[in-house]
Amino acid sequence: MTEVYAMRADRPGGSEVLRQVAIDRPEPGPGEVLIRHTAIGINFIDVYFRTGAYPWPEGDTLITGSEGAGVIEAVGPGVTEFAPGQRVAYTKPNGAYATHRVIAAAMVVPLPDDIPDEIAAAVMLKGLTAHYLIHHSYPAQPGETVLFHAAAGSVGLIAGQWLAARGVRAIGTAGGAEKCALAAEHGYAETIDYRAGDFVAEVKRLTGGAGVQAVYDSIGHDTVLGSLDCLAQFGTLVMFGQSSGAPDQFRISHLARGSLRVTRPTLFHHAARREWLLSASAELFEMIRSGRIRIRIGQEFALSDVAQAHDALEGRATTGSTVLRP
Repeated sequence: MTEVYAMRADRPGGSEVLRQVAIDRPEPGPGEVLIRHTAIGINFIDVYFRTGAYPWPEGDTLITGSEGAGVIEAVGPGVTEFAPGQRVAYTKPNGAYATHRVIAAAMVVPLPDDIPDEIAAAVMLKGLTAHYLIHHSYPAQPGETVLFHAAAGSVGLIAGQWLAARGVRAIGTAGGAEKCALAAEHGYAETIDYRAGDFVAEVKRLTGGAGVQAVYDSIGHDTVLGSLDCLAQFGTLVMFGQSSGAPDQFRISHLARGSLRVTRPTLFHHAARREWLLSASAELFEMIRSGRIRIRIGQEFALSDVAQAHDALEGRATTGSTVLRP
């Protein structure tokens, strides 16, 4: 029988707090399904929870991880949409760093036969994040110019291709020539190496001083004020992460410089709507199927080596998506 275990943290802290523990095989309750993971995604939100930057859920221990794919092993009372043996995927905060997981069936989507498990695990959080960013948070239109930070990251690579498919001119920032080249291969019309100079000045040069209609910023503290300076009048700042720390220096009064807008969306508010989850997932899978979005899995780790994966992610030593294998 497959070993049943999880990677658990007993306190907030560095990657060393993650340790392997045996768990009982969970049983699904009403409206729930039991998934045996075959692939698990890794994301910066996992780091935020592990370190305590985001509040821990109730309890003294935490199993983090927010996306995965696998096979349903059992269904609870009242579940009619899924059956044992069916391949599925999901995104939901915390609980994914385990061989098995019980989850509400309403949070799960069926996997098409032509979408591999590792691709699904790599895109459920990241691809759906890209979807809501460019379709809802700021629905970029053909001919517009936008700026996307961390363009060589997992969300950035998907967003660059999706923006290009929509006819949007996307400028991407990344750290170093290699990452800039990778971003350019994934839809970005221009790239900026933020290590080599001032990204604000470069955006102004690339736009003839006009600025961009929107900035998608998951960096936070190190970029927020510069992001505002990149915006054209009536532009929109979409903040969806804080990998460099909370943007605490931002003030509402900063928006007055150009009658600017700011929004701070989260995926899980979107994903809680079943209709959106199903339709957005179907659109994402179709974009992958058609080849308009190529998914790059830059590295894989064993689930038991998740601490190493966190170190690589925090050290900005990863490109594309990272997948864990139970």
